[in-house]
Amino acid sequence: KSAMYVLFLLFQILGAVILGFGIWILADKTSFIAVLQMSSPSLRTGAYILIAVGALTMLMGFLGCLGAVNEVRCLLGLYFTCLMIILITQVAAALVIYFQKETLKEELSYIVIDLIEDYDPSNEDRRNVQDVWDYVQTQISCCGWTGAKDWERNEVLINRSMTQYPCSCSNSSKDSDVESGFCNLDTPVNGTATYSDWPVHEQGCMDGVEDWVKDNIGIILGVCTGVAVIELLGMILSISLCKNIHSEDYTKVPKS
Repeated sequence: KSAMYVLFLLFQILGAVILGFGIWILADKTSFIAVLQMSSPSLRTGAYILIAVGALTMLMGFLGCLGAVNEVRCLLGLYFTCLMIILITQVAAALVIYFQKETLKEELSYIVIDLIEDYDPSNEDRRNVQDVWDYVQTQISCCGWTGAKDWERNEVLINRSMTQYPCSCSNSSKDSDVESGFCNLDTPVNGTATYSDWPVHEQGCMDGVEDWVKDNIGIILGVCTGVAVIELLGMILSISLCKNIHSEDYTKVPKS
C-alpha cells in the first residue's frame, strides 16, 4: 500500500504536467507551437486530447488511492483498466507519429509555406500568427522554411519588385531592433531584385527545427519512457493489491 500511495502521488503530478502541457499548447503565443496550433486543426485536437488524458490521469490517481485505502476492488480494477487504455493509446500514438513522420513533415511544410505566401503586415486578422513566425525566424536565425527563396512567393514582396525583405530574416545590425514586417534594401535595385540581394540568413527554419528536435530527442524519449514505466508499475501494483484483498477476504471466511 505504501508503494501505491507514492505512485498515486506521482500520477497526480504526472496528470497535472500533461494537463498543463495541453493548456500551454492552446495558450502559447510566442513559439513555433503557436504557428502550428493556429494553422493546424490536428494540433489543437491533440492539445484537447492531452488535457483530457491529464484530467483522466489525475482522476484515476484519486480513485486508485481511494480504492487502496478502503480496499475497494472495483476501484482498483477501474484504475488498472484506465491505465492500460492510456498506455495502449500512448504506444499507438507513438507508432503513428513514427510511421507517419514524413506525412507530418509534409503537412508542416504546407502550413509554413502558406503562412509565408500570405504574410502581410497590414493584415490585422493574422497579426498574431505572423508575429510568432517572425519570432521563430529571429530566435533561430533562419529565413523561410527551406530557405530565403520561399519568401519570393509572397504576394506583397512580388508587388514591390522584391526591393523589400522580411525584417525578421535580417542578418544586418541595422535591423536588430525591427523584428516584424518588411525592410527596404539599402542599395536601390534596377528592375526586380531576388532573395540573393537581401541581407538575410541563408539557413531555412526547417533545419533549425530539426536540429532542435535532434538536440532534445533524448529528453523527449526519456520523459515518454518514464511515463510508461510509472503507468506499468501502477498496473502491476494495482492488480497485486486486488489479489491481496481477495486473499485476505477469503481467509476471513469462517470455517464450517
